[in-house]
Amino acid sequence: MVTFVQANIVDTYVFKSSEDRVRAVELAKSLRCPQCQNQNLVESNSPIAHDLRIEVYKMVDEGQTNQQIIDNMTARFGHFVLYKPPFQWTTLILWGLPFTLLLLAILLMLRSIHRRSISEREKETIELGIEQQKVLQQLLKQVEQIGKEK
Repeated sequence: MVTFVQANIVDTYVFKSSEDRVRAVELAKSLRCPQCQNQNLVESNSPIAHDLRIEVYKMVDEGQTNQQIIDNMTARFGHFVLYKPPFQWTTLILWGLPFTLLLLAILLMLRSIHRRSISEREKETIELGIEQQKVLQQLLKQVEQIGKEK
């Protein structure tokens, strides 16, 4: 039902050409609704999304380029309206945090594996020491028996 409403909204605006209509709809789909969390201007039913859709359609009809329209929207609403915000110092945390967390997780896993391997080597060393002591005690007993026999 939502798709039907969206189609009516697009069809009620008269474009100069069908290419302009396609471009306007695609551009509106690429911009996030400022009121909604994760809907583009075409999917959202909010009043502001409807007004911005019409505004995008008018700008396309006026002959503005996609970049000019995007610049206009980001000037008014910030980079929030873009699904893929540009890499800037202000968005460094958003872009870098996933990679930093992944690197940290890998380092912690490697550290844990390294510690386990060290403790396993220590256990093996202790076990070998005990076995060697048993063998040594048996050899000493044999030497004692041989000494008693002579």
